[in-house]
Amino acid sequence: MKYLLSGGGTGGHIYPALAIANEIKSQNKDAEILFVGTNKGLEAELVPKSGYNFKTIRVSGMPRRLNKESFIALRELLHGLSEAKRIIKEYKPDIVIGTGGYVSGPVVFMAKKRGIPVLIHEQNAFPGITNKILGSQADKIAVTFDEARKYFKHPERVVKTGNPIRKQILEVDKSLAYNKLKIKPTKPFILSFGGSGGQKKLNDAFFQIIKNYKDSDDYQLIHVTGSRMYDSFMERIKNEKIVVHENLRVLPYFYDMPEALNIADIIVTSAGAITLAEISAVGVPSILIPKAYTAENHQEYNARVFEENKAAILLLEKDLTPKLLYNNIMNLIKDKDRLKTMGTNSKKLGDIHAARKISDLIEELLKKK
Repeated sequence: MKYLLSGGGTGGHIYPALAIANEIKSQNKDAEILFVGTNKGLEAELVPKSGYNFKTIRVSGMPRRLNKESFIALRELLHGLSEAKRIIKEYKPDIVIGTGGYVSGPVVFMAKKRGIPVLIHEQNAFPGITNKILGSQADKIAVTFDEARKYFKHPERVVKTGNPIRKQILEVDKSLAYNKLKIKPTKPFILSFGGSGGQKKLNDAFFQIIKNYKDSDDYQLIHVTGSRMYDSFMERIKNEKIVVHENLRVLPYFYDMPEALNIADIIVTSAGAITLAEISAVGVPSILIPKAYTAENHQEYNARVFEENKAAILLLEKDLTPKLLYNNIMNLIKDKDRLKTMGTNSKKLGDIHAARKISDLIEELLKKK
């Protein structure tokens, strides 16, 4: 069988696609898999590194207002449609899977035009523009959140599967993780990060927390600034002559995220779909600060699902202050019963079998072909 996957732009679209591909391979070692993306998106780096064949098309996002960029985007879209048509004609896939991002638009559209079964996966509670449009074309729509169902014209095609995650998240030995990260199991451990690119508002809040409460020994903290914001963060630390004690660590990037997620008592982060899928897979309480500038404000929709299910505390960027964040962290640390309840509720929102469920939907479509 030949499988064609398309999704790109951000890790939120690419990592689920890779998890689906890995699951397909684990079920069928003879499966042929091809990814289609752009040469500018993160997929151009991540997909070949994962060992999958990769082809590119020219396409760019459409501006929300009609302007000069709209005509450039339209021209690129026409190129993308032509190139997607050629790739599909040459590769002859048995099924096409789209995981979002504007690159998946031409691929899914041309596949459906040729009568090829199509499945799309939506990671967020509020679907992106591309997937909302493609929903009318798809034979099956896999969603992470039930809340996304109402945004598609054919809800009978929608199946809640959850969001596929890295298998490493589920394979962590906690005792080894404590030793590896030099974390004391007897003292609360807080892990903070603003997604892969960092989050300025979160960094600003934690800078003040480190400055004002640096002598507090009540908890352990690893704060990840994001690579592009690390130097400026540490420059501020240096300029204000702040002595950072050993229970507080500031890092530009964190390679041991699977271990840290499994042993954290509280996660403080934005509300990207992959992060939430991983948090809920291990059942950890969180304080969510959705990035206000994401497309369609989808992170706030994601965070509200966790808040409504009492799995997280939601703080909006516009309301965020260092004191508010610190007080929420301290209140949770002191309330072990609430922490336990939040962790249980978080686990209920996760689905560690998401990739398998999507793979089963794919096989179901192939049988009907």
